[in-house]
Amino acid sequence: MPEGPEIRKAADRVEKAVKNKKAADIYFAHDHLKGYEDVLRGAIITGVDTKGKAMLTRFDNGYTVYSHNQLYGKWVIRNAFNYPQTNRQLRFAVHNEKKSALLYSASDIEVLPDEEVAEHPFIRKAGPDVFSEDVTVDMLKERFHSRTFRNRRWASSLLDQAFVAGIGNYLRSEVLFAAGVHPSLRPADCSEEQVTKAAEAVIQMMWQSYRHAGITNDLSLAEKMKKAGRRRNEYRHWVFSRAEQSCHLCGTPITKIQVASRRLYFCESCQPEPS
Repeated sequence: MPEGPEIRKAADRVEKAVKNKKAADIYFAHDHLKGYEDVLRGAIITGVDTKGKAMLTRFDNGYTVYSHNQLYGKWVIRNAFNYPQTNRQLRFAVHNEKKSALLYSASDIEVLPDEEVAEHPFIRKAGPDVFSEDVTVDMLKERFHSRTFRNRRWASSLLDQAFVAGIGNYLRSEVLFAAGVHPSLRPADCSEEQVTKAAEAVIQMMWQSYRHAGITNDLSLAEKMKKAGRRRNEYRHWVFSRAEQSCHLCGTPITKIQVASRRLYFCESCQPEPS
């Protein structure tokens, strides 16, 4: 499933194609949304926002299209009404005179009056989003120390969109590594330095992944390894998807475990288990 940085990149592409342009035509695959085609046709798209893994396409007539890519959803930008050859099912489309923004395979799509967007179940529950809000280290530290989350294991909370919106499986492993936190720990078990490092890593890694095609490793090291002919899966991340490969910092083989039914990677030396 794409994580927050990938959804924000997709939103950028959609926004570039449709923002400040009149919707010449609108298409919804689901019958219960068909009535909104006439409502939105002719309206101007004012922007495309994100909240974690959800996308909000906003129109100037007071409506917003909520969409969530889930596991298989994919946005495609094409010249107007020029559809790609694909076996995917088109679910939602916005066309203007020059471009078409096409959403394939996603099933979680709704049309909401602007005043109801904040009350959508996913939006209401979602935690802070570094791409759409002014999220600070102190704000995240306060959240990590809160009664709701301080006694929950990091490895579970980091996959909970109510904790921090947009973090998924690869970012979970990378944040824990950067903070030097063992997967079994809770915020309540950690030093203030570890909690601070975790907050810093959430912000820094999400923005770095967004700006650098998913790379969360040290950028200079990743570039050096790339020039040396190393494969992308060797240099992209600090630990994620690098089982048995050497830690970039200490050389210890990376360990792979299952937590919350998802694979998690860590370094037993850089993230020692508490005694």
